[in-house]
Amino acid sequence: MSVVSAVPFMKPLHMRSPVSQGRRHTLPASEFRSLSPEDAISVFEIEREAFISVSGECPLHLDEVRHFLTLCPELSLGWFEEGRLVAFIIGSLWDQERLTMDALTLHKPHGTTVHIHVLAVHRTFRQQGKGSILMWRYLQYLRCLPYVRRAVLMCEDFLVPFYQKSGFKVQGPSEITVGPLTFIEMFYPSQGPRLHAS
Repeated sequence: MSVVSAVPFMKPLHMRSPVSQGRRHTLPASEFRSLSPEDAISVFEIEREAFISVSGECPLHLDEVRHFLTLCPELSLGWFEEGRLVAFIIGSLWDQERLTMDALTLHKPHGTTVHIHVLAVHRTFRQQGKGSILMWRYLQYLRCLPYVRRAVLMCEDFLVPFYQKSGFKVQGPSEITVGPLTFIEMFYPSQGPRLHAS
């Protein structure tokens, strides 16, 4: 009995032609992964372009990007296409019901709330649904983290419908202001009530 007939569910291997078939890509076409401090410059360039043109302010400066990617890289998510960062989210843990100015720079390791500091998409990849897809993947990931009870963010009024489509609910006006900018605070319950053993 031949090996091929003994294992009918395996397809026979085909030998490659010795003729070159062109350059093969070694990078995955699309990859989602946590960010690292080495990604900080790419992150900041995308963020700066996305926010300066709209509001004149960046949610995170380069040193803050590095800070969060060092302290809590597991709460970030980057979308890479052929090795190039095209969109990202950076979060950190927070331990209070509402965001305060401290939430902009602190990571509270024992917190149960993920503060989403920023979601940004590279300009050449906007208007393609990438922000919504990335947020969906991020929220699904947060549901797998047993210590995370909810996610919160603050955004300008015009972004409220975008985040509502992802399942966020309005919590009310944020106490945080940046210059003349005011924000709406929103939350997403990533875990239902937990049952405790009796």
